[in-house]
Amino acid sequence: MSPFEMILVFLLGGMGIQAVVSDDRSITNAILGILTVAMMHVFVSWWKARNETFRKIVDGTPIVIINDGKVDEELLRRMRLHPQDLMAAARQEGLERIEQIQFAVVERNGGVSIVRKQKA
Repeated sequence: MSPFEMILVFLLGGMGIQAVVSDDRSITNAILGILTVAMMHVFVSWWKARNETFRKIVDGTPIVIINDGKVDEELLRRMRLHPQDLMAAARQEGLERIEQIQFAVVERNGGVSIVRKQKA
């Protein structure tokens, strides 16, 4: 489950519980609120599937932070990513040094993908 979906579940639950425990006991208001949020989610998903610019704005794009073993310090700073976090991702791939990395990409979901250099 993505962070957005988790927030959506809590939001919908919170809207539904208001009809049960608060002074406003209208199930109609709860259903209308839940349907509005659900339909907006469907609309945004539909629009992302049909419009690449909107998809890039909402989801972001992958960013290359290491290219051929050279770290782009400015991108690292702008992404608010610490070099130790980058090395943690490299160690998960069995790499010990930055020089062993061909590419490191910060993915749209915030994870770091590492591509190791080919041994010649």
